[in-house]
Amino acid sequence: MNRIAVVTPPDAEHGFALTGISQHVAAAGDAEIILRKVMQEKDTVLIIIDERLMRELGEERMRELERTWYGVLLALPSPEKAAPEAEDYAARLIRRAIGYHVRLKF
Repeated sequence: MNRIAVVTPPDAEHGFALTGISQHVAAAGDAEIILRKVMQEKDTVLIIIDERLMRELGEERMRELERTWYGVLLALPSPEKAAPEAEDYAARLIRRAIGYHVRLKF
């Protein structure tokens, strides 16, 4: 059975676990270790990662992890998120899914 996993910082420790989704908490500096561990779980096909942890890893490292994994990595926007960055990530995710760039205007 396919599963969804969520990787969050400690301040969101119990939020997703209440829904029955597999939640993993990554402390500062442990985001990549936790993310790789979750990627190795056979049934996990979607990983939602808090955007604050994505920033810790860096854009280039996240792209490399996306290329080497068969599933989908999805960013959970942080509360202080600016709108233009959300559009860039959404456009990149769509480009990966359909194979070419789509320009989105809201």
